[in-house]
Amino acid sequence: MVGEHGGQVGVEPLCRAVGLARATYYRQMVPTVPRNAQRHPRRLEEPLEQEVLGVLNSERFCDMAPAEVFATLLDEGEYLCSERTMYRVLKRNGGTRQRMQRAPQQYKRPELLATRINEVWTWDITKLRGPVKWTYFYLYTILDIFSRYVVGWLLAPRESAELAKDLIAETCLKQEIVPGTLLLHADGGSAMKAKTVGELLMGLGVTKSHSRPHVSDDNPFIESSFKTLKYRPDFPERFGSLSQAEHHCQVFYDWYNNHHRHSGIGMLTPADVHLGRFDQVLTTRQEVLNRAFLEHPERFVKGTPVVKQVPKEVWINKPVQKQQQKTSSLIKN
Repeated sequence: MVGEHGGQVGVEPLCRAVGLARATYYRQMVPTVPRNAQRHPRRLEEPLEQEVLGVLNSERFCDMAPAEVFATLLDEGEYLCSERTMYRVLKRNGGTRQRMQRAPQQYKRPELLATRINEVWTWDITKLRGPVKWTYFYLYTILDIFSRYVVGWLLAPRESAELAKDLIAETCLKQEIVPGTLLLHADGGSAMKAKTVGELLMGLGVTKSHSRPHVSDDNPFIESSFKTLKYRPDFPERFGSLSQAEHHCQVFYDWYNNHHRHSGIGMLTPADVHLGRFDQVLTTRQEVLNRAFLEHPERFVKGTPVVKQVPKEVWINKPVQKQQQKTSSLIKN
């Protein structure tokens, strides 16, 4: 800019002289170019950019990172642009978070009710440590949730859908299951969801049910039985052989079914409930308590004691609505 004596005057002195901010000068006096008009010479042309965007958001690639898409296309002999350019294209068109992605699958909460034996069974497989590191034996167990009775079990050196199928078929035969009367619940393991097992259950007229992924509370009874097995003081750190592990399980399940008094079924053994002996056992218990009350009534401040009963219903995930109704009725009473 030319000064009074023909010299050049800088923008800053000029702005100070007239009391104008430099930003105002540049905004009003210097023509600006829209940012989107400043196209980088190496930027993809619009048609090619839309093609890249379409590939990234396609059903095939929508759940893949650009690096994986880039490598896949190279394996197929195709090059659209660099990996970094793919990220730029996504960013200019809404960002990676806006890509087409499959909606998360909604899993229904299983709500299973048993009011008698052989109405709802649950099964699972747990690993027992073998003689050396990274060796295991696989314990298959089927349990009736109403009685807590282990109706079938199997120990094997591997996890197999065929072995599971044989165990289920043999157990249904032994328990004389009538088609259409039993529901079998399990988690989402490969053996549990195997086609061979599903076909067997269909043939036997057994309804199947599965836990939600990563929700251990959906299969609590079988998990509790495994915890009882592994927390007993005689449970070893490792089993030296399959026969040793099998003998241990035989002893354990005899105790669990016939001698273990379970808190969830009125401190009865699972065999008492499953084999229909609980009425006699509870009657005997009540007679003992009645005699004790007659002999020493001063010891019982609440009157004649009553023995614990077998629950009339057993739930896996009792509906919340039913629980709320029960709470409301208790408050009213």
